Amino acid sequence: MGRGGRRKDRDGPERRCIVTGESRPAPGLIRFALGPDGAVVPDVAGRLPGRGVWLGAERALAETAVKKRLFNRAFRREVSVPEGLPDLLERMLAQRLIETVSLARKAGAAVTGFEKVRERVRGGRAAVILAASDGAEDGKTKIAAQADGLPIIGLLTAAELGLAFGRDFAIHAALDAGGLADRALTEADRLTGFRASDKPQPAEMRDATASGRRHQDKYDEAGPIGGPGQDD
Repeated sequence: MGRGGRRKDRDGPERRCIVTGESRPAPGLIRFALGPDGAVVPDVAGRLPGRGVWLGAERALAETAVKKRLFNRAFRREVSVPEGLPDLLERMLAQRLIETVSLARKAGAAVTGFEKVRERVRGGRAAVILAASDGAEDGKTKIAAQADGLPIIGLLTAAELGLAFGRDFAIHAALDAGGLADRALTEADRLTGFRASDKPQPAEMRDATASGRRHQDKYDEAGPIGGPGQDD
């Protein structure tokens, strides 16, 4: 696995991508629900009720789905799609990864700082390494040398990684083995389709998921379209 954290061995139920028509394991896809006003709602957590449709976690697929109006066909009705959907999905997936790292920190299963990361690796506790995409190249080389074959996620900027640790920035981090480390790899896998590894991204997340939350709030207020759990 490279610095994006992308994995090819995925398990779980399969869902069909509305662009390619191919069935893939659901964890590697993005689910969309439909709000009562006909608005398409990105359901990156996969928890919203109602019928859902699925899209491969790749920017090109999101662009194609919008251009060819494939959400209309998938939901079998006229729908409205959030403006700038590919960029919105990137921000939402980045936020999911940040929140996962933050949860690991609160659980005592994540550390930041080169020396602390090295100690976790040497002690056999670390399962995943994170390196800021806009960090110095020599720092990336050093952390890779210390990783001992562990997967390295290099998709978040120093400012984004810092958000997970409640500070202005962070360059290196490590997650202990466990469910949150696995979830971080899953989220990194999806984010890789929208964001190139080791490529600097906008440092300010601001309200990264604001647009998606507005759509989801409308959905929650009035309820879903379709029956519960009826995914294609």
